Amino acid sequence: MTDVAEGARLMSLQQLRLLGTPASESFDRITRTACLVFGLPYAAISLTDQDRQWFKSRVGIDPAWMARSEAPCSQVAEKTMSAVIADLAADDGFRDGELVRSGIRFYAGAPLVTRDGQGIGALCVLGPDPREATDAEMAALHDLAAMVMTQVELEHAFGRIDPISGLPNRAQFVADLLDLARSDPGGTRLAVLVDLADTAQLDNFARVMGYSHVDGMVKYAADLMRERLGPERAAYHVSATQFAFLAPVGTELDAYAQSVAAGLIESRALSQFRFIATTVIGLAPFRLGVCKTEDLLRGLHSAAKEARTGGAPVRIYSPAIDEMHRRRFQLLQDFDAAIADPSQLRLVFQPRVDLASRACIGAEALLRWTHPTLGNIGPAEFIPIVEHSTHARAMTAFVVDAAARQLASWRKAGIGVNLSLNISAANLQERDFAERMGQILSRHDVVPQELELEMTESAIMKDTGLALQQLNALAQLGVRLAIDDFGTGYSSLAYLQRLPMHVVKIDQSFIRGIAADSRERKLVGSMIALSRDLGLRVVAEGVETAETATILSDLACEEAQGYFFARPMEATAFAPWLALQAA
Repeated sequence: MTDVAEGARLMSLQQLRLLGTPASESFDRITRTACLVFGLPYAAISLTDQDRQWFKSRVGIDPAWMARSEAPCSQVAEKTMSAVIADLAADDGFRDGELVRSGIRFYAGAPLVTRDGQGIGALCVLGPDPREATDAEMAALHDLAAMVMTQVELEHAFGRIDPISGLPNRAQFVADLLDLARSDPGGTRLAVLVDLADTAQLDNFARVMGYSHVDGMVKYAADLMRERLGPERAAYHVSATQFAFLAPVGTELDAYAQSVAAGLIESRALSQFRFIATTVIGLAPFRLGVCKTEDLLRGLHSAAKEARTGGAPVRIYSPAIDEMHRRRFQLLQDFDAAIADPSQLRLVFQPRVDLASRACIGAEALLRWTHPTLGNIGPAEFIPIVEHSTHARAMTAFVVDAAARQLASWRKAGIGVNLSLNISAANLQERDFAERMGQILSRHDVVPQELELEMTESAIMKDTGLALQQLNALAQLGVRLAIDDFGTGYSSLAYLQRLPMHVVKIDQSFIRGIAADSRERKLVGSMIALSRDLGLRVVAEGVETAETATILSDLACEEAQGYFFARPMEATAFAPWLALQAA
């Protein structure tokens, strides 16, 4: 062949991404059938590379490849014509070759030809004794070779090759792992996931430059991985901007993680997209045939996500972290049923006392969840998850309705206390939030002034314009408003004078140290003084000792709550506790 023709042939072969891929049952079926047709023990689907003959599928043949110069399949591929060699030992070109030395005498091969006429290899059968091939046998061999090419085209063109990157896609990754599991069941391998960019980066890039530039980034990354992995190893385009591949067999995990991290840092520095996207890598060891591909990809994604949120270039999959995220997802899924089940969600109440008189003047309503299978779920675990989901509106509605119902019940029993409860940032973005709160209070015949809504500074700052509208509407309704966890947000006192607030709750992280730290005490004193100057009532959270309560009283703090006074209690226990305090 001329150099130009050989170059075109090799390009066609490389574009099919077959070289170096694992054995496949879909191809093995064809080679087994070829053996049966000829009644011979050996057959192979042979691909003609630059200097070797590589076997995509083989029956009875041990080596995965042989030198191209000693392979009859090379001539079949070059000429795109079938060949029969009745006795290799009598053939001048092959009598001294590897096949004869291994005891093979007969050869018959049919070419594997692409749609554009390029010969990429051959389907061949071999035997230990000289013989001829019948017309019927060769016709069947040609049919089987055509079936091989049909399978190649199916895998390449129909749902197996990504059109942007030109790499095998997730479906091919799944198929190849299944094939690897058949050849090495239970074998341990290390998978790698390259995540090009986070969602925000991609959205900004596409918004400014357009999706064609995102495609350009994907192509650039795909070309880089082809170069780094070489022709022997395959990379897979498993999602829009994620690629997966397997580390070499026998790779040591920690050493490979360090090597990959160093390579990624180097690639970042040289990448034309380094100011647009931050690439991270997740690693996950797994066992062939034991770990499902979908679980492997999920674990890889989890590791890459941990790398991104933790600011590390590479992270190894952690079963513990993965289990935590799966538990969070389960809680989120189960919360809808919890709202409809009175046996799961309930309110408990932590008293708030007036520091001057030590009398209980109110309580904070706190949500508790008893899961039917997981048991008691702490609020610190489930509330942040729910607040950032579509359940946020329903959760707050449940809490307000339950609190209003309890207020009405206590009032009928002659118990006059106010209730405070927390709302989230999502609630302040609801344009009808204040209206709905008014409807709930009216339904239970509760005076709005008996209810206090607590929110953090960060919740208000998410969208100050819309939040201010809702806060003003709530204040006009008569509901009291409180800044919760004061001092931990980024707005601090700057926004207090603009907001229709009535109460400031100083976060417990400041309160717990005031007995031992004079600077902490001065800071809390300044918070209290400035808040009172703005006409706000001050509540200290997390009071756990008598000394702390006394210091706060001396600093002119008006109210407090914490374990020193009482822990959160069930509604049935609150009335007896209140009566005991009044005695």
